[in-house]
Amino acid sequence: MSKIEQFLKAHKLSASFLDMKSITDNFIADMKGGLEGEKSSLMMIPTYIGAEGSIKPNEPVVAIDAGGTNFRAVKMSFDDKMNLVTENLQQRKMPAVDEELSNKEFFATLAAYLTQYKEVSDKIGFCFSYAVEIYPNKDGKLLEWSKEVKAPEVIGQMVGENLLQAMGTPNKQIVLMNDTVSTLLAGQAATAGQEFDTYLGFILGTGTNVCYIEKNANITKTPNLNQNESQIINIESGNFDKMLRTDIDIAFDNTTKNPGRYSFEKMISGGYFGGLCTTALKTAANEDVFSAETKVKLKNVGEFTSEEVNKYVCGIELKTNPLTDVFVTEEDAAAAAEIINAMIQRSAKLTAASLAAVILKTGKAKTPEKPVLMTIEGTTFYKMNNFRILFEAFLQGFLSGENKRYYEIVEVPNSSLIGAGIAALVN
Repeated sequence: MSKIEQFLKAHKLSASFLDMKSITDNFIADMKGGLEGEKSSLMMIPTYIGAEGSIKPNEPVVAIDAGGTNFRAVKMSFDDKMNLVTENLQQRKMPAVDEELSNKEFFATLAAYLTQYKEVSDKIGFCFSYAVEIYPNKDGKLLEWSKEVKAPEVIGQMVGENLLQAMGTPNKQIVLMNDTVSTLLAGQAATAGQEFDTYLGFILGTGTNVCYIEKNANITKTPNLNQNESQIINIESGNFDKMLRTDIDIAFDNTTKNPGRYSFEKMISGGYFGGLCTTALKTAANEDVFSAETKVKLKNVGEFTSEEVNKYVCGIELKTNPLTDVFVTEEDAAAAAEIINAMIQRSAKLTAASLAAVILKTGKAKTPEKPVLMTIEGTTFYKMNNFRILFEAFLQGFLSGENKRYYEIVEVPNSSLIGAGIAALVN
């Protein structure tokens, strides 16, 4: 057994240490617990947004998207032939990522970004990619930040109400949703005319999350729901905590802003994967997996980004990659790539287990004629080395036999913005 194999085995970093059935069973159990108001790592947040509704042509709406990195806004509508029309797309940096902001400063910044959209429409669709408790009026209270956003005073505040007040337009109508919800709606609109049994929206980029459609009758924690209807549920899957976490996962978690929170997200998403790999590589160096010279260089290096570790294993732009300077011998370079690729494979298996759980929970997609449509967005899913291939191999392998289910994957450009606009138009 090589040094690398011994290291991966000692720290249980290989995908082979993950049991898909155990993870899936635990995920489904937490989904049910969250729907019933029991103790659960999954918040299972009702959105009060249905996946049905008709779009009126030529009705303008403002769609905005606050993601892990960027804040975007656009004027959008659908023409007489129901083709999407977008105007004045703007992109800015997400506030409170580089510095801490007060509640007033945070919403004042957003309002300033939206100045030129104030007269466009009285309807605003707001894709807000953080854990929010949605109310029946479709505004929401921020429960906690993820993705290292630093605006603690905003926690507990009504997001839509604060934004409209800061804009000086308190009477406008705002529909707040998570990016997975807008992604689901965008995928449904993009595949109109095709038949699917149900829909999922999944994000794996800076952060991660998934949503799906649930019967109101199963959402027993929420009173006064129409038992004959369904709605989209925001799972907040990044906070799932019932999977194998290694000593390296825990060591890295302890370096983040909120240790112990969103531990699943910290194992698979782009906002954390570079740091997690850095922790693994430094641990390997301390255990003499690499040469003495590389060990010294690794000790003094900062945290690699997810883009840097991915480009390294893909062999892209190696001359300017900081990892190239650190791993000085061919053996060290190969060992580092093997560790990183093992962690990508592990991430793909964790992701497959979580989505398999959601598909099984729906009880649908049992025939090839009516699959589940998974609208998936995020650079980590599509750009990480071999990630999608590994993900589908794990997912198809598990969704077989008695678990046999059928699915299709679609990617919709600007889905967070488009879905936000659709939600404002039909809800």
